[in-house]
Parts: sequence; C-alpha cells; structure tokens
Amino acid sequence: MTPRPSFWHRVDLFLARLRPHREPLSLAIDAVVVAACWNVTYLFRLGFERWLSARPSYDGWVLAGVVLAYLLASALFKVPQSMWRFAGFGEIKRLTLACALAGTVAAAVVMGLGLNKVPRAVLALHPVVTLMGLAVVRIAYRMTYEHARSRIAGQHGEVRRAIVLGAGEAARMLLAGLHQQGWVVLGLLDDDRAKQGARIGSVPVLGPLAALVDKAVLGSATHVVVAMPAATRAQRRRALDLAAGTGLPVLTVPSADELRTGKSRVERLRDIEPEDLLGREPVVLDEAGIAQTLQGKTVLITGAGGSIGSELCRQVARFAPARLVLYELSEFNLYTLEQELTESFPGLELVRLIGDVKDLAHLRHTFARWRPQVVFHAAAYKHVPLMEELNAAAALRNNTLGTYHAALAAAEAGAERFVLISTDKAVNPTNVMGATKRAAEMVLSHLAGEHPGTRFMAVRFGNVLGSSGSVIPKFKEQIARGGPVTVTHPEIIRYFMTIPEAARLVLQAASIGESGQVLVLDMGEPVKIVDLARDLIRLAGHAPDEIAIEFTGLRPGEKLFEELLADADDTVPTRVERLRIARLRDEPGGVLALLEWARQTTGAAEAEVRSRLAEVVAGYKPAQ
Repeated sequence: MTPRPSFWHRVDLFLARLRPHREPLSLAIDAVVVAACWNVTYLFRLGFERWLSARPSYDGWVLAGVVLAYLLASALFKVPQSMWRFAGFGEIKRLTLACALAGTVAAAVVMGLGLNKVPRAVLALHPVVTLMGLAVVRIAYRMTYEHARSRIAGQHGEVRRAIVLGAGEAARMLLAGLHQQGWVVLGLLDDDRAKQGARIGSVPVLGPLAALVDKAVLGSATHVVVAMPAATRAQRRRALDLAAGTGLPVLTVPSADELRTGKSRVERLRDIEPEDLLGREPVVLDEAGIAQTLQGKTVLITGAGGSIGSELCRQVARFAPARLVLYELSEFNLYTLEQELTESFPGLELVRLIGDVKDLAHLRHTFARWRPQVVFHAAAYKHVPLMEELNAAAALRNNTLGTYHAALAAAEAGAERFVLISTDKAVNPTNVMGATKRAAEMVLSHLAGEHPGTRFMAVRFGNVLGSSGSVIPKFKEQIARGGPVTVTHPEIIRYFMTIPEAARLVLQAASIGESGQVLVLDMGEPVKIVDLARDLIRLAGHAPDEIAIEFTGLRPGEKLFEELLADADDTVPTRVERLRIARLRDEPGGVLALLEWARQTTGAAEAEVRSRLAEVVAGYKPAQ
C-alpha cells in the first residue's frame, strides 16, 4: 500500500501543480490584492464608521479602473513572469515601478474626470499600501515554499519531483518506494485511455505519454521516470525519446530481465543503460535446450573476468552446473567475479584459476584435472586500435594461438562442446584484431576434423554495449565531465547487442551448434554512433548545445561499418529465430603454419604479422 505523503510533501506538491499556471494566477492574485488594498486605504482614511457609507456611488467603477491600471502596469514591467519562490530585490523593484506608474495614472484620470468625491489621500496612499500588500504575498509564498523544502530536505535530502511514464503495476509499486525516498510525484502518464483520469495511490493519471510536451503537465518536475518494464523495446524507446525531449534528467525502473532474475527491485531507479537505447527486441532463446546442455555439467570459461566472460558465468550459473571453472589472467577480475558469484549462487562449486591461454602446458593440466564438458572461450584481446599499433604479435598469439591451445586441451580432455566468442570484425577484416579472430575460427574448423568427439563452434556478433573498451562507458565519463563527447566519424555505424543478450546467444550456440559451424545473430538495423552519443547527452538532462560532439577521425584499422558475413557468404536458418549458421567460403589454408610461426615468435615486426595473416585470411586487407 502506498504510504500517505507528509503534510509538507502535500504542500510542495500543491505549489508545484500551481506553477504551470503562474502568469494568470499571478494576475488574479494581484488584482485581489489591489482591490483589498483600496479598501484598506479607505479604512485608514475614513475609519470604521464611515469607510463604507462615505464612498461615492461610482466608487466600484473607479476601483475596477484602478485594478485594470495596475494589471496593465504589471504586464508592462513583466511582473507576472516572475517566480515567487525566488522573489527578492529585483521583484520589489519591478513592483515599485508598476505601483508608481499605476497609481499616478489612476490619480490623474480620477482627477481629470472630476471625480472629486474620491478622497485625495486614498489616491496618494493606495500605491504605497498596494506595494506592501503585493510584497507580503510574495514573501509569504517564498517562506512557505522554502519551509516546505527544508522540512522535506531534513527528512530525505534534496527535493526531487517526478513525472512518471507508465501507470501499470510497476508504477503502483514504484510510487510507494519513491514516497519513502522523499520524492514528490506530480503525476502519471499512460496511453491506456481506461487509466487516464484515474488516481493511483493519490497520484493522478494526467493523460497519454505525448502529454509530456505540455508545460502544464510537466510543471516543476526535476526528473522524468520511465516505469514501463513490461513494454516492448519500441514502446520503451518512444517513452525515452519523449522524456529526453523535456531536457530533464531521465531515470528508469529495472528492465523485465533484471526483475525476473532478481538483480533489482522495481522501486530502485537507475540511469539509462545501453540496453534501454537499443530499441530492438531481444532474441527469444530455447532455455530448455540450454538447460539440458549445462545442467549438472562441469563448465570452464576462459577470460572469465572480462565483460562477456563474467556475464557468461552469471548466465551459466542460473542453469545449475555441477561445477564452474573460472580461468582468468587478471587476479583482480577473478577475485571480483568470485565474490559476486559466491554471494549470488552460494551452492555452486567454483574453481578459481589464474591462467594464460598462451600457456598450453597449464591448460592441459587444468583440463586433465577438472575434465570440463562444456568450454566457453572468451579470452581475447579485442581493442582494435590498441592491437593495431605495436601489439599485432600479441594479438596473434593471444587470439589465434590461445584459441588453438584452449581448443586442443579441451579436445584432449574429452570435452563435449567448445564455443569460441568471435566478432563481426572477422568479416573482411581491415585490422589485426579482426584477422586474428577469423584465423581463430579457421583453427576450430581444422580441429573439428581432427577431433570428432568434440563439437567446435564459434559465435559471431556485433559490438557489445557497455563492455570494457566500448563507447558507452567512455561517452558517460565524457558527459559527466561536461564534454566534449568524441566520435571518430559522423557516418560510422555499428551493430549492437547487450552483454546479457550476447551471453545468451553464446549459450544457445553451445546447445544447437554442430562442429565446425559459425553461428551469426540477425542483428537488425545498425546504429549510428553519433546518434547514440546524442541520446546519452539528452537523457542525462543536457540540451544539445550544452555538451559538444567532436569528430576525431577514424582510428587505425577502423571501418565505417561492420558486416556479420562476407559478401560471398550465405546463411542457413536454425530452429532459433534470428540465429543463423554462416556458410563460409573456403580459405587459402596455412593456419597450422601460422600457428607454428606464432608459437616461435614473440616480437615480430608489425608488418610481418600482417603479412602472415594476409596469407592465411582471405579478404584481409590491412589498413594503410
């Protein structure tokens, strides 16, 4: 049940709802004050006995003219546009000018028309009394406003007022949490006509989502909250676009996935995450088939502490494997992941190993001891410019030779399945990273023929939103610093998917893939990086001209667009919608010779590494 807001919350809410109608209300209140002060002046001049009886019969018409004069003077000096909660010396100055002008004009007209029965003292004193009355009203409003703020802030910190998009069950649960956290909810918006005009926990449903553009609806809101976890991606994206158009900071409730997996509760607001901007429905996977593949099995994940590897660990743990072997080079990443998994899955046996996929002997020892049945190979160097400049040999040894070592050790230990995490940059690669990943796919094709007892497969997908080294964390940091946000090229586009979606795709590939296959996700429409940057700027509550976007030029090895399949390739469908099998063209061969050369060299020249890769990977055209 939604708790009843405090008295001062209700006062603040009442004042906030008046603010969109500030100008007409200001004129109306000022008219009442001017009329009241006219009567007070009569009372002061004539006393209680005569202040009514001694007035002329035409005094009502004179009063109407005086009020009109004051309203016109107020409009002239822009008094109605003032914000009473910030009333100060500037406001008093404008009131003084308005009262002096209106009083002078009124006295001149009354005397010019020969209306001598209006006391001259009333005409002289009325502007002074009116100035005091108008000032007192504004001071009283400001005192009430600031007292309400201080009482609320004393309990909950800074006052935050929200318009909530969505009036469903999530919004009802959210309201209780927001009130407890000190939020003032001005109203709800929902496209369901049956809900419009209703009240949820004393908060009105003010209209459809599109009403957010109405200043009277937005009022004095400080935030917009999107509470539509069950909506489709397209519906959520429309709501986010409307919210961004207000220029206010935008928050949202956890997604349906987060709520379903227990990662968060609906009343825990969060900032907009990359998956909220994706605007695409996630792939629906065969969870029963995945469970059959993983449940009760020993699963080993290389690169377990990375962005994809750690999410794979979380996803695999949900399917109750007998044991999860974490193979990771970074001590810190391994420790952090182990702490998280221990808390989230206390009954899961974890094996925590510091290891390097370039160390074949250690891999063989590890696989022989723990006998994993399913292996996910996520260990890789993936930062394109970093691998392109001075680190080509390291990329070849880690991405290609490391894949061979891990896959060979898995086959020798009798693993049932080995899944390589590949990339769209392996298609017609123009950079070392993409070429080494394509060579790694070729390694699996070779091993599939050599070791029929193990299914070797690769999963190829686009950029992962929010992963380490991706644009999203960098954009957020730049926005937090006040900009500029740097984008390499105004036309650069990328296919995107979220980290959880990427991990689920990998699990599905393990379930349905056959040996030697490369599985590809139908990624839908690509996204312009500059549009992504603009979205993040707007949703952080900044106007487009507040945070600049600078174009820095394409980096070494970077393409304007990525492909999931080369031009000569084709795909065939699987039983999982939007998951397809790539039918790849023949490669020139020589991958074993490349592996042998990579094993023997540690510091080859960049040009030689590129030359060796070009001999093996068809379509590799090193950027000049």
